[in-house]
Amino acid sequence: MFIPDRDSMAFLAGFAEASIEASRVRPGEMIDPTLPTNLSGMTLIRPGGRKCYPAVWTQDFTIAVATGFITAQEMEDHLLLIARGQNGDRERRLASGAVIPPYAIPDHVLFDGRAVFYPGTYSSGEDQGGERWGIVPPTNNHYDFILLAHHLWRSSGGTDFLRQSVGELTVIERLEKAFQVPVIESGTGLIKTDAANRAVGFIFCDSIYLTGHLLFASLLRWRAGQQLADLVAALGQADEADRLRQEVARIPTHLGVFEEPERIGGWLLGATEVGRQPDVWGTIYALYLGLLEGGRAKIARQEIVRALEEGTICYKGAVRHVPLNHDASPMSAWERTHTPHHHYQNGAFWHTPTGWLVAVLREYAPDWAERIFREMIAHFQEEDFRKGPAFNAPWECIGPDPEVNRNPLFLGSVAVPYGVLRDL
Repeated sequence: MFIPDRDSMAFLAGFAEASIEASRVRPGEMIDPTLPTNLSGMTLIRPGGRKCYPAVWTQDFTIAVATGFITAQEMEDHLLLIARGQNGDRERRLASGAVIPPYAIPDHVLFDGRAVFYPGTYSSGEDQGGERWGIVPPTNNHYDFILLAHHLWRSSGGTDFLRQSVGELTVIERLEKAFQVPVIESGTGLIKTDAANRAVGFIFCDSIYLTGHLLFASLLRWRAGQQLADLVAALGQADEADRLRQEVARIPTHLGVFEEPERIGGWLLGATEVGRQPDVWGTIYALYLGLLEGGRAKIARQEIVRALEEGTICYKGAVRHVPLNHDASPMSAWERTHTPHHHYQNGAFWHTPTGWLVAVLREYAPDWAERIFREMIAHFQEEDFRKGPAFNAPWECIGPDPEVNRNPLFLGSVAVPYGVLRDL
């Protein structure tokens, strides 16, 4: 079994903590003369410290919490900020053609508290959303809202914040309503979307057009159902907790819809209609959550090791969305996207899922787990942003061509791996 060494983990901890600190914006602070001042009255943590993000992203903040370097007060402040931005009890139809359902969770919240429900814009008005960013808001934010509350509950050990009122609803009521927003298939519990009402399933695929059953979003729904069950159980609602667990228990039993072994081997598909490419991140995350078991898990791990041996999914410890030998065409990793080939979510390499990959291989293929870990650490040490302005790691994504490197000092690239590996 591979266990990360103390010196490397000490470096990674310091790197993660420094990245979070660089991403903080204090009340009244202006991070760039061209951008607004933080008027929220609280310290905000944005997705990174070099690019001038004038907003808090629901997912990007939440995925950093597992590092242990974000305080309980910061968690609660951000939870309430997102809750205040949650849509009300009426559907909003926008001029862009987008539709915001009742109780939808914002994708990001601006420094002045205005909620933006779609990627690709800082507009909170009528022009946000619509294709190419989806007709309804991204699915994952509803589940990350629950993840944030679950982190806060585990960190503080208390439930008083769940009973706190935000407008006419308590926090727990807002969490429960958020869980019900994304469209699911009733028989399977899987997330499903179509062209007429398309939703991005997962923000790290928001530039990819996917329809049908969505793998990663379905995995997030399973996780959120378990976590919401924990929260309502902590409030003494045992029957509701049981109902939630039973509701999401259907999801693992229907992951077979994402299989196509004669074409893609042990991978799982990213989507079942448009976007039938092998989803490396989704397959790894399904293993990490323990939703692939027995022989099915072994087949998936064998496929991952084969891809590592062939050099189709990793570069400097970072992970591609689609294996190189399964690109949809010579021009694109995915069937449909507005992102150029080998760039960003369409074929660049990301460190965000590296911790999951190390975790799922640490017993099955410990040599590969160690190699991936060492390559990630070496890259971070070589390009550590703390060395000065010419150094930019953690990048959001990288590639053999330096032109692919995007968004310096991107928090998720170090926070997610550290949040996983600190427990190993």
